Amino acid sequence: LKLIGFKSAFPRGDPPRAAWGSPRGLLAQAMASQGATLQNYNNELVKSIEDLREKREEVNRQILAEEEDKARIQKELSILTDRLSKLNESLVRKTQARNEYGKTIQETEAAYMKILESSQTLLHVLKRETVNLSKKKGSAE
Repeated sequence: LKLIGFKSAFPRGDPPRAAWGSPRGLLAQAMASQGATLQNYNNELVKSIEDLREKREEVNRQILAEEEDKARIQKELSILTDRLSKLNESLVRKTQARNEYGKTIQETEAAYMKILESSQTLLHVLKRETVNLSKKKGSAE
């Protein structure tokens, strides 16, 4: 890269080598030295800008990768959220069904116990009547 805005003090470029010792030559030598220094600064600046651009591109690649990860995770989260909602609804229905089964079992067991008690009572009555009938039959003979 060329130094921007730098012009040589000599219309045809560098001063002749013989002029280096003269006052004008010293000035030319100092200016050439400053020009070289400015050119070095310019080269370093260009290199620094290139380095910054490379770092920016690396960060940009990382951003794109993370945005892809984010989109993938958001999609997975949406799917999982939907599944969770359906599971919660299913759990509510199944819990209600379980409770209804429990209530039906409890009512059926209570009714069965009443039937057993009635059967026991009926059996006692039948035995008593059988005994009474046996006594009557025995006394009638």
